[in-house]
Order: sequence, then structure tokens, then C-alpha cells
Amino acid sequence: QVQVVESGGGLVQPGGSLRLSCAASGSIFSLNLMGWYRQAPGKQRELVATITNGLSTNYTDSVKGRFTISRENNKNIVYLQTNNLKAEDTAVYYCSVRTVGVPSYVYWGQGTQVTVSS
Repeated sequence: QVQVVESGGGLVQPGGSLRLSCAASGSIFSLNLMGWYRQAPGKQRELVATITNGLSTNYTDSVKGRFTISRENNKNIVYLQTNNLKAEDTAVYYCSVRTVGVPSYVYWGQGTQVTVSS
């Protein structure tokens, strides 16, 4: 009964920008951690950025200064503003929602493709 849907991916030239969005719906606890992960062909899924209800953020080193994560808590919506995109950023980007509590549950979206190429 929980759905996580991403959107906003596409084809962009190096140096360009995209704004990814994610909307979570269903029976989701109000206190949760939302974030973005990505997976390139032949590579493992990696953390990109996370954001708490208190708007504390965390980024992987490779995107610091270029990507910005934000959220709307009451709607369980999270965004990822990606600037100065590089070819190395090409991947399927996944949105995640982790509930805070015991036990903790993680929900995933279907992913949105980001391709950076000239």
C-alpha cells in the first residue's frame, strides 16, 4: 500500500541540470528519512543524498556542491536538484523512504533514468 514514484529524468548535456522529484504515498509513518540512490550499468547501487524531517542533509562526496536535496515533509515529497552534470552521473536514480522506528522499513521507487552526454 506504499508507493514511491520518481520523475524528472532525461538526457542532458555535460554541465546541464535536471530537477528530480519523488512522491511517496500510502501508509507511511510521518517520521522518516528520504533519499536518492543511483545505479549505473555494471555497478552497485550507491547513496547520493539523504534528508531528514529536520532537513539535515548528507551527500556523497562526488556530488557535493553540485546536487541539492530538499523535501516537503507533510507530503512526503523529495527533490534532487542536479547541477553541473557530468557523464559520470549517468545512472538510474532511485528514491527511497525509510521509516524511523522499530522495526524500520525501506520503500523504493521504480527509478528514473538520467543520461549525461554530448
